[in-house]
Amino acid sequence: MADETAHRALTEDVEDLKAMLQAVQAELRDLREAVPGAAGAAGDGDTTPDGAGEEQEEDVEWQYPPFLFLLEGEQRDAELRLLAEWVEGVLVPGCLTEVSADARWCHRWIEHWDAVGVLHAMWLAWQELTDPATCGHTGPSVWYRDHYRPHVAALRGPGGPFGSCTKGEHRTEHRLPSKVPSAWCATEDEA
Repeated sequence: MADETAHRALTEDVEDLKAMLQAVQAELRDLREAVPGAAGAAGDGDTTPDGAGEEQEEDVEWQYPPFLFLLEGEQRDAELRLLAEWVEGVLVPGCLTEVSADARWCHRWIEHWDAVGVLHAMWLAWQELTDPATCGHTGPSVWYRDHYRPHVAALRGPGGPFGSCTKGEHRTEHRLPSKVPSAWCATEDEA
């Protein structure tokens, strides 16, 4: 009798777990459908609770994170436009203080490629850390402490990318290194 009761309780537990798994899978499917272009969007067929979805995960090709330097063509242009909107619409008016000799800012920041990389990294962090769904309500504080303050100090300091730019003069040539062969950027001669 005790074995039968234990078996019945175990069966009920398994059924409860199956129902919970199906609910989580349905919620995940709804989230994927809500995000345009999300990997594994609606219709991917991954609703099996028996582990068949693991096989599908192995077939999915790994993609680079959306960091600007890893993008090309139209994708990079679109990301640059979005970055410019954020820098000019959020960062500059809301966060940057008055320009001075010790804290410079170049209105032609997009021509300073090293600054663009830092600003893009800051923007990616800002997107993640200002979303209460992923970070709760402490995300903005973390963004200011870990991303904004150190990066802006480096960007605007005397040794930063804007160090030679003044209100009347813009210089990027002091920052442009010669091309270095690398695995990231193959030249036409190497192809």
